[in-house]
Amino acid sequence: MTVAPLRNEFPALDQEVNGRRLAYLDNAATTQRPEAVIQAVEAFTRYDNANVHRGVHTVSQRATDKFDAARATVARAIGASRPEEIVFTKGCTEALNLVASSWGRANLSEGDVVLVSTMEHHSNLVPWQQAATLSGAKVVPIPVTDSGEIDLDDYVRLLASHPVKMVAVKHVCNAIGTVNPVGDMVSEAHRAGALVTVDGAQALAHVRVDVSSIGADFYAMASHKVYGPMGTGALYGRFDLLDRLPPYQTGGGTIRSVTMEETTFAELPDRLEAGTPNVPGAIGFAAALDWLERHDVESLARHESDLLRTATEAVTRIPGITVIGQAARKAGILSFTMEAAHPHDVGTVLDSEGVAVRTGHHCCQPLMRRFGVPATTRASLAAYNTEDDVEALVRGLDKVARLFA
Repeated sequence: MTVAPLRNEFPALDQEVNGRRLAYLDNAATTQRPEAVIQAVEAFTRYDNANVHRGVHTVSQRATDKFDAARATVARAIGASRPEEIVFTKGCTEALNLVASSWGRANLSEGDVVLVSTMEHHSNLVPWQQAATLSGAKVVPIPVTDSGEIDLDDYVRLLASHPVKMVAVKHVCNAIGTVNPVGDMVSEAHRAGALVTVDGAQALAHVRVDVSSIGADFYAMASHKVYGPMGTGALYGRFDLLDRLPPYQTGGGTIRSVTMEETTFAELPDRLEAGTPNVPGAIGFAAALDWLERHDVESLARHESDLLRTATEAVTRIPGITVIGQAARKAGILSFTMEAAHPHDVGTVLDSEGVAVRTGHHCCQPLMRRFGVPATTRASLAAYNTEDDVEALVRGLDKVARLFA
């Protein structure tokens, strides 16, 4: 595919950093935004800024229409059966906390088990630890193989040997790029009588997501990982499950009637969206999904896969580099260590060359321990990255090797 026209849609990429052309390779942390998203958010802020579902005046009606349309767009993009299955949140983390808190409070009890993969982001581990502490349930880890894949044999064995109520697993690993077989995992979990919560933060930008095909009971999303604004995300939940969830937070927007003695709550999705929502964020999220659909996520994924192969081959030719995570199916994430330099030093030198990467444990400390490393350097790709970006990364790593030799 020809990347240049697409890349030109992202104004943030047209800049120099430390006197060098910016090679932005920190997309697993957050992606840049195309003009279509910037303009959608700006248009709302400039002309339609009013609260939603409350006002009878024209501007409030326009804002409400756009907000409701955004919910329908998110539902359509991921194959939900109805817009009411989408709950807007302030991010993927809040979506996961919503499930662990509300579903966990209502359904977990002493002796129950939640299976959580060892590669989970802390956002899909710590909330379940908290829910287990409050309920008397237990969190049991699903092992990861040396190549960075979930050990499916152990997974099936754990499902058969424990009273599992919930499985928590990410679709795409933010730390090492593994694309997990979530559809197969959901089938196995349902066969054992368990539900599945999928952390989809990293998936939407890299693979086509269809929650109906996957069979996920809950699926959490982050807008800013898929070319949308920060501070916005969404939770998909099967309608029958969402409809039984107690409110995560209470207050304005969640209620049907209130007396000094009691409260009755609104229907979905309002019951789970307390307070004034991030309306421009939701509109920007929908604009990002529309933008992605216009560019065909499968074509973009093939482009990223080609770049990842090129980058992996080039980086592994540099002495002392070890790639962490070599799954058969990976999204555009290259995570590695350098024998001669700490990841923090690697990232600092790369920044001096205009190359933006992430260093650290990537909020996946159990996974880092699994591989016996405190941290890695992570170069993560997006649709707008080019071979020039990969070449800049390799030049920067050659410089690191020379400096720390």
